[in-house]
Amino acid sequence: MNTDSSTFTKQEDGGNVWLSQNNVQTSDLTDHGIQPTVLDNEAEVGKAMLNELLETAASKEGDINIALLGGRGAQQMHRLLGELAKTSEQDELFGRLNVFTQDALAPMSMNNCFSFVRDFERILGSDFFKKVKSFTPMQTDKEDLEAGLIEYLNKLEALGGLDIFFIGHGPEENQASHLAYIKPFSGAQSTHVAGLIPISSSILEHHISKFKAGGSIVNEQDEEECRSAGYILTLGPAAILQAKKVVQSVVDADSAPAKVQTYANVLNTKLSTAPEELLGQLNANPGLWIRLHPNTKSFVLPSLGL
Repeated sequence: MNTDSSTFTKQEDGGNVWLSQNNVQTSDLTDHGIQPTVLDNEAEVGKAMLNELLETAASKEGDINIALLGGRGAQQMHRLLGELAKTSEQDELFGRLNVFTQDALAPMSMNNCFSFVRDFERILGSDFFKKVKSFTPMQTDKEDLEAGLIEYLNKLEALGGLDIFFIGHGPEENQASHLAYIKPFSGAQSTHVAGLIPISSSILEHHISKFKAGGSIVNEQDEEECRSAGYILTLGPAAILQAKKVVQSVVDADSAPAKVQTYANVLNTKLSTAPEELLGQLNANPGLWIRLHPNTKSFVLPSLGL
């Protein structure tokens, strides 16, 4: 168990704790824009996401490191992976997969039905988890949440970082948005690989509602524990920018209509070329971070009105 914190620098900003890797250069903050691919339905989005994984597997040797997307955004891809895991068709691929979660509410028991881990198990199925090389969730039941997060980051770094960051898009107040659970005005910077941030009521409600909309079997006791969570563990901007590929999906504008405008803002906001002003824009609307990655796919449905 590697809990060595010497390779990380901790920064605090208004109650938010962010971790940066030492001796890592600041990421290039060039605006690459984003070109959404509009697909007919959620099943097509799932196939497109799976194809991105298969393309990565075909283009490199050895392990493949991915961050799973929770909630509705990737459920169709997860169902496809679960079906494949019941056969031997992609056993070679599964044997190369190191799977990570990207965010979590804490403190909360790992078996809570509102945990992404439980949702992944429900949809991906036991065969998937038996076949993948490793599965590393963020630990939400540790007494020292920060030490648990560092342990997670050390493993991710030792494996060489993410090949694919599967990511979503969450609505926030003032027509802003979050990626992973990097929320507005949390002080996230391009060097921050992960953070532990106070939870907001809007994110908590969004989390619970998307689990219910996605078909999770829930109970009152777990919901009560979930509502008492005080923090969010999340990968940060550096993890997004350092991933070799970012694959975004936005499929639930029907149940979360605010996404119509918040996603449009990510597409259309004019990013400043002045570094300090740009960082202010990113802090106010973290959904914009995705535009700074040079290798991004964004799969969406017609419900976004594009």
